[in-house]
Amino acid sequence: MSIVGLGGTGKTQVALQFAYEVKEAQPDWSIFWVPAVSVESFEQACTEIAAALGIPLAADREEDAKELVKQWLSSGQARRWLLVVDNADDLEVFFGNGQSPGIIDYLPESEGGITVYTTRTLEVAVSLTRGDDVLELGAMDRRDATDFLTKSLIRKALLADQAMTGKLLDELTCLPLAIAQAAAYLNKNRMSISKYVQLLRSAEQDLVRVMGREFRDDTRYRSSKNAVATTWVVSFSQIRKHDTVAADLLGFISCVEWKAIPRSLLPSAESEARLEEAIGTLCGYSFLAKRDSEGCGSRDGSGDTNVPDDDEEWYDVHRLVHLATRIWIEECGDLAKATGDAVRHVTAVFPSDDHENQAVWRAYLPHALRLLGGGRGSNVEESSELPELPELSELCLLVGRCLRVDGRISEAVVWLEKSCQQRRQRSENDLERLSSQHALAMAYQANGQVQKAVELLQHVVEVREKTLSPEHPDRLTSQHVLATAYQADGQVQKAVKLLQHVVEVREKTLSPEHPDRLTSQHALAMASQANGQVQKAVELLEHVVEVQEKTLSLEHPHRLASQHALTLAYNADGQLQEAVDLLERVVEIKTRVLQADHPSLLVSVEALADMRAELAWESDEASSYASLESFTMAPSYHVQQR
Repeated sequence: MSIVGLGGTGKTQVALQFAYEVKEAQPDWSIFWVPAVSVESFEQACTEIAAALGIPLAADREEDAKELVKQWLSSGQARRWLLVVDNADDLEVFFGNGQSPGIIDYLPESEGGITVYTTRTLEVAVSLTRGDDVLELGAMDRRDATDFLTKSLIRKALLADQAMTGKLLDELTCLPLAIAQAAAYLNKNRMSISKYVQLLRSAEQDLVRVMGREFRDDTRYRSSKNAVATTWVVSFSQIRKHDTVAADLLGFISCVEWKAIPRSLLPSAESEARLEEAIGTLCGYSFLAKRDSEGCGSRDGSGDTNVPDDDEEWYDVHRLVHLATRIWIEECGDLAKATGDAVRHVTAVFPSDDHENQAVWRAYLPHALRLLGGGRGSNVEESSELPELPELSELCLLVGRCLRVDGRISEAVVWLEKSCQQRRQRSENDLERLSSQHALAMAYQANGQVQKAVELLQHVVEVREKTLSPEHPDRLTSQHVLATAYQADGQVQKAVKLLQHVVEVREKTLSPEHPDRLTSQHALAMASQANGQVQKAVELLEHVVEVQEKTLSLEHPHRLASQHALTLAYNADGQLQEAVDLLERVVEIKTRVLQADHPSLLVSVEALADMRAELAWESDEASSYASLESFTMAPSYHVQQR
């Protein structure tokens, strides 16, 4: 089913109400909600759904959360579900182009599922449902509009003047969003309807006309555009006059994604109480809406998954309010300042790519990506002043690192290349320039561009060997990564030699349980095995596994990876029974904690099947040999022919 209508007619609210009714009538149904505003927001929603469903995303592979969620919902495992695809407005984003697929390519199909779309574009609605099941929302009729205004107003006495109420609804073209904003203003400012109508008619008409042109809709309700613009101008003028913190906060919000904004991402004020007041102002004018903690973000209707904090508050801004603020900032000539301030703030709060920060960076990524390169007025490249910001290259680096860990490798390469490009004028031994180059090289290797990775890492290592002490963690890390790139490039002996050096230094400077020391020992074992030094690989991996079994949980991916590697070394060393015994334990744990189609599980299952087959063959060979030997050693009998 498709719900189509002008922005502000309540499409999302209708879809939300439908989702709640389905959940109430069918408690066993799973409810999913994904925004189609951009590929980034859709990707983020799919990542959260994957987390809710327990679909792991391996950090060392470019796994596509969109594809994995599609496969799961299309399978029999998913049972019954409702998927709401909200704001399917951009034809290129939704249907793709010659260079990249669209969101529609990642939507599931199942007899057990229902998909509901909301869109401003009738063309999209018809194409998605082949003309059937299209619910077209227009402006309300006068009776419904009056009822909505009545419910929205605190002071019902304002409606006593029916003639003036009618004039107000005419000014607002009976559009739900415009009515909601007008009611919010009247509630906030204790003003009569006649006075508010005068304000609407005397609003800054130049700005209203600009906004009216920008509120483009592919529907027939073109007369409603100025209603939203006018109510916004009146309300924002009041906010700017009485609450500058709220006005600045709205300016920041207009630079990031307008859905699922975590409160922890918002800029701070001089006090928490002042920030709370500013948020209250924006909510009071219906510019900002706090998300219900029982929203439709997960399969059980419990809201967004994988949030930074269980107590995190989330906010949404209506698309037209977001756009109106953007236009106002541009018209006032404040685009560079607002975007620059946003870049500085997001860079300051964006987390590192440490695993424990994963929930936070997944919540922040859509907003950082919007700020860096998405949407009208939010692309930093639109301002010639912004590329000089030092924080810009750092934000590209932070975003790229987290995208790589999340398996979004090709995206990571794009932003890490930008980070390197922005730092190319610095000296070659600049620490930040080297950090960007190191991160880009890791992304190149993960993306299959091994030669590029080797060349870049050789440069980084050469510079760091000149400028850093032999024990410096950054120098050792770059040497380690270069060694793994050598191995991927077939230069195994170089890999072994360099890893031997790294392990030797780390064994002197780090404790036996330190993850960096164990990681390098693991890598040296793998390189040694590739170099034919199987016994050395076995000894190293036995040590790594022994330490990890004391320090890591049974299900920890590093522990399982080392155990799997040890089984391969055992097999290469002829210890086939030991390999099978250990790999059976690995497969048992992975089967318990991973999805059936997870690549890590499939690799272990396949290896176990091969080893079992080899063990059975050896057993048959031994039995056959024993039978033959017993036959040849038995007494000879001469059979006399008659």
